Amino acid sequence: MKAGNSDDVNEGEDNVEGMEEYAEVKKEQESCDASEQRNSDWTGQEDSRCSGKEVDHSGFAKVETQEENKEVIKEDDSDRKKDGVNVEGNENKDRKEDERCNVASSKKEGSDGGKAGSSSGGIEEREDTRDAENTQGILLVDCIQGPMKDVERGCSVTAELMESFTRVFVDSVSNSFYPVPEEAIGVGSAFEGWSPCEWDGVYRVVVPLNPPPGHTFHLELSSAGQMAARTFSVRVELVCTCRREQLGEKLLCLLHHSQEELWQEQKRSLLETLCTGSYLDVEKTCRWFHQLVRSSWLRVPQSYSWHLVFQPCSRSCRFQLSRGKKSLTVEMLFGVRQGDSDIFVVSQPPEAQEGGSSILVSSSQPAEANFTASTAWPETYAVAEVKFFQRVARQVPCECLHLKCLQVFTCILRGTGFSSSTWKTVVMHLLTIVPLSRWSRREFVVHLWDVVAYLGCCLQFKRLDHFVLGNERLPAEISLPPAMRRVEPLNLFEHLARDPAAHSAAMQAYDHLQFRLWTLLSGH
Repeated sequence: MKAGNSDDVNEGEDNVEGMEEYAEVKKEQESCDASEQRNSDWTGQEDSRCSGKEVDHSGFAKVETQEENKEVIKEDDSDRKKDGVNVEGNENKDRKEDERCNVASSKKEGSDGGKAGSSSGGIEEREDTRDAENTQGILLVDCIQGPMKDVERGCSVTAELMESFTRVFVDSVSNSFYPVPEEAIGVGSAFEGWSPCEWDGVYRVVVPLNPPPGHTFHLELSSAGQMAARTFSVRVELVCTCRREQLGEKLLCLLHHSQEELWQEQKRSLLETLCTGSYLDVEKTCRWFHQLVRSSWLRVPQSYSWHLVFQPCSRSCRFQLSRGKKSLTVEMLFGVRQGDSDIFVVSQPPEAQEGGSSILVSSSQPAEANFTASTAWPETYAVAEVKFFQRVARQVPCECLHLKCLQVFTCILRGTGFSSSTWKTVVMHLLTIVPLSRWSRREFVVHLWDVVAYLGCCLQFKRLDHFVLGNERLPAEISLPPAMRRVEPLNLFEHLARDPAAHSAAMQAYDHLQFRLWTLLSGH
């Protein structure tokens, strides 16, 4: 199956400095010009490993000596070799280093005096602050747990089961006019490598359906709503297969063979089995798919060690696997690919089931209850998104750093009023703005503030662009229908522009979010 996988500080000094940084970030986010400059800094600054002078994401120059750089890199490399970090030991070590720095600084001020001494002390304080942030970022990364081993194991079990099912499915429908299932694709947060606290624990896969011989699928737009909430109808047409029959294939042409011949061979077209009129019916397809899974279960090796129980669902095939005290729930969504792209129309959108409700930010996908017509197939971008996360994981220095950013905002700082889908969209945008080579562990705190600052800019301008639709920064290897790249980016914050009260509430929630993040970072 395609997996588609600071230290405790002196409260009298460092807390003041932290508050100043917090106030500075807030001030920048309240200024349009400063926000634009920050975005420019994200895209225009040089990599710290290629320059002797590093520039942070808020635009201030930071001076580091070569000796300090070597010390930070040494600490970083040491931390990479260990699975865990002795936080207490690191804190004691950092306190001793801070004390030695303070003593050296006091001696220098006493010998130099005057203006020169004051200037030197200011530089050392900035250097100490920078070192503390680096250590703080590394410690915080190691304190944050990624997806639990149980989730990773569940993804593995699901992937292996889907591979087994696919082999049986292809054999079962090879001599019929039913849709041909392709290799399943894992979607949703679990297969992206993270999991919000509100995750419902269901492992979801999309099973692409190809038309059987003698049939073609044509997608017809059936909704008049926003592009991110579009629904389609799948029109089924018969095509001539006489030439294939002449070439020796045992295939009856549904257009040119008589009904009597077809009846004798017990061949019925897809139009007669799974369609309502000329359109593929979701509920009929779901019932057929249930029967296909049921009849295939005893033919897969997992049936010897797992027990399968189906769960009622009218638009997907959901079942629970159990073995002793272990259990997991799998939901198979079937869909039709738009051309050769990574965009599908599916029986129901996995985004609507992930659990990302918010009082401030609406989901870009409608709920399942809105699909009253059995021939309505909603559009989903879940396959494109999981493909993007796979690409990022292959290129970032620390493969889980961006995922831990998501864990911070969706779990540790949950309850701020912003949905998991909003945080995911913000982080994905940042991953296309900030070079992937800079997503290192020692810059973790910087990236957390980057996420907050980006959200602040979006709230200020009342605009958060959809990540897939009209995104010029979307990697070329993610395939989209041609028209989808040319569309105007969809604003997911449009409701904030229409409702002043909702925008005011969102800004208040944002101020509270900044304080909670500052409080969290002050404790590490």
